Amino acid sequence: MRAFRAIAGFEAFKGMLAAAAAVGVLGWLHQDLHHIVAALIGHIGLQPGDRYPALLLSSMDELLGADRRLLMLGASAYVLVRCVEAYGLWMARSWGVWLGAVSGALYVPFELWHLMHQPTAWSVLVVLGNLALVGFLVRQLRRRALAPAGGREKEPT
Repeated sequence: MRAFRAIAGFEAFKGMLAAAAAVGVLGWLHQDLHHIVAALIGHIGLQPGDRYPALLLSSMDELLGADRRLLMLGASAYVLVRCVEAYGLWMARSWGVWLGAVSGALYVPFELWHLMHQPTAWSVLVVLGNLALVGFLVRQLRRRALAPAGGREKEPT
């Protein structure tokens, strides 16, 4: 139960962080973000024309040109999934464990791709941590499925 609650807390944190980021992005959308980010890049000693700063500026321009309603809808859906998952895990519901395992497993291919293309200690930790989390949740689901009907753990109401 403690493990479920720890995972639930982490998922809720990710959801609230995403909500705060979405609100922050909304607040900045009326600013000249390209100019602000270019100034910040120069302030930390990088050149806006270098590869990665240019990629950041290009991505920012695409974000500003995107349909804001679609961006907010996507962010809201992400936050909702994180919060529903957190609730299900906190209450140790089977559907919450399933949702946690599936949503965690969805990231694995992208994390592995990132690890292969940009291997860092952080990338390794993220992949191993997510695999451990997904493995734990799958093991819990298997344990529940294999438990005898009379001895099956009851879910809290």
